[in-house]
Amino acid sequence: MAKVTINIGCGEAGEKLERAKKLLEKLTGRKVVVTTTHGRTTFGMAKGRPIGIKITLRGKPAIDFVNKALESRDMKIPARCFDKQGNFAFGVKEHIDMPGIRYDPDIGIFGMDVCVTLERPGFGVNRARISHKIGKEHRITATEASDWAVANLGVKVE
Repeated sequence: MAKVTINIGCGEAGEKLERAKKLLEKLTGRKVVVTTTHGRTTFGMAKGRPIGIKITLRGKPAIDFVNKALESRDMKIPARCFDKQGNFAFGVKEHIDMPGIRYDPDIGIFGMDVCVTLERPGFGVNRARISHKIGKEHRITATEASDWAVANLGVKVE
């Protein structure tokens, strides 16, 4: 597993965004990044307005967080959650469904998106400044990713 990205979309700046920031910092023990709008949207928000937060985890903290998040979903993921590049993403409807998390009235209840990025050794070549391409046989398919999730995370793919 290369990384896990956790995202909470708030839709607006203010108190709701601050509460979501406090929640993710409490869950992960890391500093969060505020996401902003890229340009004018159909909802009329100007460019650069904060609308959500995200955090990226790697290594053991990433695996621990994914296991907690999967327990809130009864260790089940639909097959449609896996994409052609071998990544998978799922949502957690309420953070209090995760084991060991208690309701805090100062924070409220938030849902979140958990995105898991899988890479084989050597994928850093694809991100190098000098353009190199990864061959088709080195890429991860959706079936390989689902097999990995079943073997390493104990997930049931439906």
